[in-house]
Amino acid sequence: MKDILAQDFQNMVQELLIRNRSLLDTLTKFQDSGSRVNRALIKAATHCGCIRIEASKQEYPIDKDVESIHETLDTHVRGKLCTHCRNIIEQELGTHLFYLTSICNTLDMSLYDVILREQERMNTLGKFCMR
Repeated sequence: MKDILAQDFQNMVQELLIRNRSLLDTLTKFQDSGSRVNRALIKAATHCGCIRIEASKQEYPIDKDVESIHETLDTHVRGKLCTHCRNIIEQELGTHLFYLTSICNTLDMSLYDVILREQERMNTLGKFCMR
């Protein structure tokens, strides 16, 4: 079922992308859409104020094992996205996904296969694949 959803999305992107079919155009659109995601997140914090970003140095405890380190690390995000900001960020993420899928189409790659291979790498490497 999930592979059908990914393939349907990939087919729809293929049909809808008309003006920016060049890989160079798609790459610049992908980069621009990533910037728009960042901008929407920053505006949620600076203009709306529904979230706050309180960043500080992450302290990695030496005495904890890798499995429990998630409990001590902070996202630096305080608050929850309001409905308006959530909708904008979802829209920007959707556009970013659109152009990522377009890159896959241009290179004749299956987005679903890319996801599966990355998941296999994470499963194989486990905690050695931390990012």
